[in-house]
Amino acid sequence: MTNSSVNRAEGEAVSTASPRDFFDLMKPRVMTLVVFTAFAGLVAAPVDADPFLAAMSILCLAVGAGAAGALNMAYDADIDATMKRTQKRPVPRGAVSVSNAYGFGIVASVLSVLLMALASNYLAAGLLAFSIFFYAVIYTMYLKRRTPQNIVIGGAAGAFPPMIGWVAATGEISLDAVILFMIIFLWTPPHSWALALYKSGDYAAAGIPMMPVAKGAKSTRLQILLYSLVLVVFAGAPVLTGLGGVVYALTSLGGGALFLLLAWRVFNSRAGEAGSAEEGALYAVRAGDKAARDLFAFSIGYLAALFAALIAEHGFGAYLAIPGVIG
Repeated sequence: MTNSSVNRAEGEAVSTASPRDFFDLMKPRVMTLVVFTAFAGLVAAPVDADPFLAAMSILCLAVGAGAAGALNMAYDADIDATMKRTQKRPVPRGAVSVSNAYGFGIVASVLSVLLMALASNYLAAGLLAFSIFFYAVIYTMYLKRRTPQNIVIGGAAGAFPPMIGWVAATGEISLDAVILFMIIFLWTPPHSWALALYKSGDYAAAGIPMMPVAKGAKSTRLQILLYSLVLVVFAGAPVLTGLGGVVYALTSLGGGALFLLLAWRVFNSRAGEAGSAEEGALYAVRAGDKAARDLFAFSIGYLAALFAALIAEHGFGAYLAIPGVIG
């Protein structure tokens, strides 16, 4: 951050911060996906959870995810001020000071974990605490600025919510909970690298060794394709265990086929080689990067569709078993 940015973040923010600024500090878009996948894990769990305690558990997850986002923004204030994609976040634009962002994140973290312990069980609370620590410390403070594998390892933080939802309902980690974790874990690299391909200039300017910056666009496109193949195959695992029924199977098959098609187009494109679209909105891209933009946009819907299928089957009675599965 520039000196003027630092002064604004540490001075004016104290008096100008609004409730909306603190809400934005919690990365509401990310929080929405966290809540959705956590709810899917809770609903798909083979128990009848108390509605009030289940709602409280989801609230704890939302607050915990927001707390991790606030800590991330506090630590990344310098690079957020450099990247055009993040310059309007509360801290770099001076709406919330760095110290207030840290304070807000720490308080929200503690409250979310303590309330989770009361609303569900200690294991779920422990997993929530670890996921916050993993994202705020291991990913944000160490991996993000040091290795092109940052998003691969760091993706574990975003993969915890459905597992935590499951554990909040059952009190234990099962094979199905691990499968839900792995689906998001494998989804994160192709999703994030697709964005990084057409925003590589932004990351390079901020000194973040995302895969296209560290290893080049061609290598990144290949890795996106390979991860996509593994992801789509693994996304069928819930069908084999009986967690996913006919609706999930069809969603996984159709969505996976389209995901692979888009990943193949990225592989055969020149995405990332023409430079990123430095002006305009998040989805503003140059013609050569369109394949990467399309995969990034579709990947969000693909993941949401998989977990929506589980919610429909286990929460709204749409489950139809597939004969011959393990479950």
